[in-house]
Amino acid sequence: QVQLVESGGGLVQTGGSLRLFCVASGDVLPNDIMGWYRQVPGKQRELVATFTSGGSADYGDSVHGRFYISRDNPKKTVYLQMESLKTEDTAVYSCAYRKRNTAECYWGQGTQITVSS
Repeated sequence: QVQLVESGGGLVQTGGSLRLFCVASGDVLPNDIMGWYRQVPGKQRELVATFTSGGSADYGDSVHGRFYISRDNPKKTVYLQMESLKTEDTAVYSCAYRKRNTAECYWGQGTQITVSS
């Protein structure tokens, strides 16, 4: 089992920046995959940023060049640095964890990001 706790969400104006944190606990391994997704009510969950099985970062088209994912394995934490925020970035952002050996997926409770114009 893996537990995920996100923090860092909130209200920000267009063009501003925020940094999200996701701390994992439990059966956490450094090579397991962690990433961020977001969802707006009435729409499907979409990829924001994730580390791939090869260790590189993959980004959703709408955030590429503005958002940056990073990871601190000793702290079991993954970060999402968000720059040049737009109103369309408003969503609930959730941290995801996938175990490489079993493909089990775990989700955090989500944190709300609201970007106002």
